[in-house]
Amino acid sequence: QVQLVESGGGLVQAGGSLRLSCALSGSIFIFRINTMAWYHQAPGKQRELVATITNSGSTNYRDSVKDRFTISRTNAKNTVYLQMNSLKPEDTGIYFCNKVSDPPLPWGQGTQVTVSS
Repeated sequence: QVQLVESGGGLVQAGGSLRLSCALSGSIFIFRINTMAWYHQAPGKQRELVATITNSGSTNYRDSVKDRFTISRTNAKNTVYLQMNSLKPEDTGIYFCNKVSDPPLPWGQGTQVTVSS
């Protein structure tokens, strides 16, 4: 059974950093051929795309996180990461990962990030 497990969230002050991890279990093939992404769901809002990374390592970012967040992946570990620096209160929310192409994999629980001002 394919499963996504996110971790690494927490409570930080504005300007702080966090590193999120997302491990995919149940299929090495799915992870290694797909573009993976991190998504952000702010309180009371819909989930939005934050960053993507292709299977060859090309990246793309939402404008609001450019120069602050870095997405990376380790194919050998079926894991995608999100390094979050210079965090702002508006970065608060639940972060999820998934593949970009439809249909998405079953969504994980996400990891909560709370940035205090």
